[in-house]
Amino acid sequence: MNINLAHGSGGRAMQRLIQELILKYFDAPELQALEDCARLQPEPGRLAMSTDSFVVDPVEFPGGNIGSLAIYGSVNDLAVGGGIPRYLSFALILEEGLPLDLLERVIASAAGAATEAGVRIVTGDTKVVPRGAADKIFINTTAVGWIAHEPAPSIHRAEAGDVVLLSGDMGRHGAAIVAAREDLHLSTEIQSDCGNLLPLAQAILQACPETRCLRDATRGGVATVLNEIAEASRCSIHIEEQKLPLDSRVQGLCELLGLDPLYLACEGRLLAVVPESAAGAVLQAMHASPMGAGACVIGSIGAQLAGRVTMKSEFGGERIVDMLVGEQLPRIC
Repeated sequence: MNINLAHGSGGRAMQRLIQELILKYFDAPELQALEDCARLQPEPGRLAMSTDSFVVDPVEFPGGNIGSLAIYGSVNDLAVGGGIPRYLSFALILEEGLPLDLLERVIASAAGAATEAGVRIVTGDTKVVPRGAADKIFINTTAVGWIAHEPAPSIHRAEAGDVVLLSGDMGRHGAAIVAAREDLHLSTEIQSDCGNLLPLAQAILQACPETRCLRDATRGGVATVLNEIAEASRCSIHIEEQKLPLDSRVQGLCELLGLDPLYLACEGRLLAVVPESAAGAVLQAMHASPMGAGACVIGSIGAQLAGRVTMKSEFGGERIVDMLVGEQLPRIC
């Protein structure tokens, strides 16, 4: 059975879709009430909120699908801002003809990710568009929570003398998407790093309350995040190529297709800027978390040449690492 336009009409077909499929996986009482708004219990401290839309192609990929990606994407955005996500909205735009079994796999994956992250999906929306007006399924999520750590980490807080840490190998999600999209028959499948960064972010903040900045390296990859930090903090950042963690399969794919792994998206990696004196404690805390097992120091913050990111190559040369210009890989999240 497939999605048809009646599933988005607001009538009986739409109600059955919601009742029999969606609510089967999302059991928050605020959502089950089927009101036009969710009434939430306020938390102490500052409110945190983030919204994102997901249009990844293909919808299903090694290591996840658009459902889990949508949940983790919004959870991670709050996590790196020092927030604790509590509630999520979940809005679906479905193309006429979408197989219901595919939709159910996406919904089930989203529900599992929400449970793992400790968030409740409390409100949502479903729209169906004619065949060809969308590509299978698009999802919008909004995460709401509260700031649990003050001062909150920010891209404006990096200081000269700080060190830059990366939580694991880079570019894995982007590589997994392009391999699946182009149907590349690799000898070993590349799995997306799509995952929940909340426990890792909280472990870093506990190990180092003075953590300057946390940022997940999604679209634009590690290079773009480094440039955002350098520009916002009016500092320079220097990294070393030989210290950058890179999976051999991702490296091979990049060499095959002429891609730069510095600009490939991650969906389960974060960059942390911390005082040099705290780097050892932070690394120890990161290594104790499954999402930070491959964490390492990749560079440092400088005071000269504000806004510039440079990299020392494996051969001893130095080059500027600019922000991504254009779109290296469209529809990766």
